Amino acid sequence: MALTQELGEFVAGVAARGAPPATHAVAKTGFIDSIATMIAGRREDAVRTAHAALSPLAGGPARLWFGDAQAGAADAALLNGMAAHALDFDDVSLRGHPSAVLMPAIVALAQERGATGRAMLDAYVAGFETWGELVDRESGIHHMKGWHPTGVFGAVGAAAACACLLGLDARRASHALGLAASQSAGLMSNFGSMAKPFHAGRAAQAGVLSARLAAAGFTASPDALEHPQGFLAAISPAGNVDRESPADTLGRQWRIEARGLNLKKYPTCYYTHRAIDALLALLARQPVDAGEVASVEVTMSREHATVLRNHRPGDALAAKFSIEFAMASALVAGKVGMAQLDDGFVRSAPVQDLFARVHVSFAAAYDPDTPGAAFADQVVVRTRGGAVHASEPVHHALGHAQRPLPAAMLREKFLDCLHAGGATQGGEALFTQLLSLEHQSANGLQVLQLPDANHDSSTEIPCGS
Repeated sequence: MALTQELGEFVAGVAARGAPPATHAVAKTGFIDSIATMIAGRREDAVRTAHAALSPLAGGPARLWFGDAQAGAADAALLNGMAAHALDFDDVSLRGHPSAVLMPAIVALAQERGATGRAMLDAYVAGFETWGELVDRESGIHHMKGWHPTGVFGAVGAAAACACLLGLDARRASHALGLAASQSAGLMSNFGSMAKPFHAGRAAQAGVLSARLAAAGFTASPDALEHPQGFLAAISPAGNVDRESPADTLGRQWRIEARGLNLKKYPTCYYTHRAIDALLALLARQPVDAGEVASVEVTMSREHATVLRNHRPGDALAAKFSIEFAMASALVAGKVGMAQLDDGFVRSAPVQDLFARVHVSFAAAYDPDTPGAAFADQVVVRTRGGAVHASEPVHHALGHAQRPLPAAMLREKFLDCLHAGGATQGGEALFTQLLSLEHQSANGLQVLQLPDANHDSSTEIPCGS
């Protein structure tokens, strides 16, 4: 059986039989974390601009950012997906940001259909596993070719999730995947701009549209994913992609259990996190005045350094993809939080002055379990007085699936992010509901009272700082 059809069979099987409880536990964390970052991110310029450009929105049953405003499922998936990814504070796995795509698509369609929380969790698992099956067939690094995997694989993963939620049979589910593959997009060159969160939102929207079209009888090629001119071949960096092996572990070995989700402690590109952990731990052990720093050397992989393309960022959007900013923020402020992801702080003299003193060297040892990653990242700080301070190597950042955030820290991040998004009430109730999502319904979840993001001028509360 061809891969596209195998994945269609798998998605239909999850819809019919459900996914194991252990997979639901990981999926719930994805919902919690991405809903938090979505509500915090709704005030970002990219989201406000897109909302204004699309207004007036047609009415519908799907809620924008869990607030009073409602729209059709496709529009809600787009705007909610943009908000979930706008801060770059959302979780990481499968070489991308799965929850920022899967959650908005699932929630929007689930609210439209009045779906159960259990069905939402099954849909998330179906989307995650489909995404993982495709990304694991590639030996190259998509980032190095210029692809943003969140937008590229996210569209197909979201289509799988939505097809599962709609209960499509195998044939129509495979058509949904093929339709989504033709909508996959996202370029590395747009990192540090409003277009990056658009990749996530557009992928979520594509998932909704593809599943709906397939449900109505709209078709795609039965081999859209594995064809020599199909999805996998088209996006492969060097053509070293497996288009032919059977997907014989689907439904027997669950990637979501084995890999989990890596949650972000800092609202910057995940490739900065190990170095931030290393430097903050070093500074806790040996305080260093930023003005006395002669140089900061960061050892990381060439692939990760390539993604961190902004060496002298001039605003907060660009700073998210700058190892120079991450190190400068840790040295100047002693933290890298939402309060530091501010244009004024990024442009301040102490921060800008440090950029030229941050240097990257490439690691020789790579992590066999994480393509493109060094085995560990490390930071060495040299002072003007000649002192040399070396951090411990960091293999997993705090928040990694192998080094998870404590439950109290996850709750704190959730509530801080809701506060940052203007939700001063209802956060505790929503968090409690999401902890038992399998016993809830999409339309029974807490509705938050949110001020108008396009006109609210209240002071934002730092999220995750």
